[in-house]
Amino acid sequence: MNERHSQSNVSLSKSTPGVAHITLQLAPANAYHESFLREIGIVIRTLEQDDSVRVVVINSALPKFFCAGADIKVFESNSVQQNLALVGAARENANAIENSSKIYIAEVAGHCLGGGLEIAMACDFIFAAEGNYRFGLPEIKLGLIPGNGGTQRLVRRIGRRAAMEILLTGDTFGLAQAQELGLLDGVYSAESLAAGTTEFAEEIARGPGRAIAATKRALREGSSLPLDRGLALEAELADSLYETADAVEGLKAFVEKRAPVFNQ
Repeated sequence: MNERHSQSNVSLSKSTPGVAHITLQLAPANAYHESFLREIGIVIRTLEQDDSVRVVVINSALPKFFCAGADIKVFESNSVQQNLALVGAARENANAIENSSKIYIAEVAGHCLGGGLEIAMACDFIFAAEGNYRFGLPEIKLGLIPGNGGTQRLVRRIGRRAAMEILLTGDTFGLAQAQELGLLDGVYSAESLAAGTTEFAEEIARGPGRAIAATKRALREGSSLPLDRGLALEAELADSLYETADAVEGLKAFVEKRAPVFNQ
């Protein structure tokens, strides 16, 4: 398998079974405008319908930026209605990532700011390369606040006190602080980031697709529910898997003392 599809600023590739890569390539900083966000959204929706994909990696083809968020020059020149449409598209993408049945990994090796950090935080994992680049949500310096999930996803990742300081100051911070805060799920050398991400993605992608999706949903939805409702959701999801081909295969492989080969 070695598939590649490209729109003008976003490319989609599938070179490993079960794993797809969305690569952002809008020079110089992947600073987004509405059409760029629409391109990203089309790729996300396309992958959601592809049962062969279990894991999606979002990365950047640019050497210095993962994503700088909204293009401020465009934002400043837009009407309020145009900006609301732009932010609406960004929210749709972040929510689609978070609510996807796929596992999403943000592979960050450059500045990750504003809406770019919001994209990364919507993913299930953030893996980062060692380097001298910055993270941050600087919207308050523009008289705004993050509008694509930044406040809510940041506090869930790093806690209220640290999130409040980052949001109120708008100051950026480096890799060491991002790691210390618990924002990141893994740090690799610049040379090994892609290989480390791929190894992790491939391990997940070899798993049972429906059980992977059920795990993500149980954690995403259940963590915000009272325990009794969370347990009810878990029971519903678990019970839906017992008769699947992958469950049959998993149990059979265990008894036969071999590695399972999952298909769903």
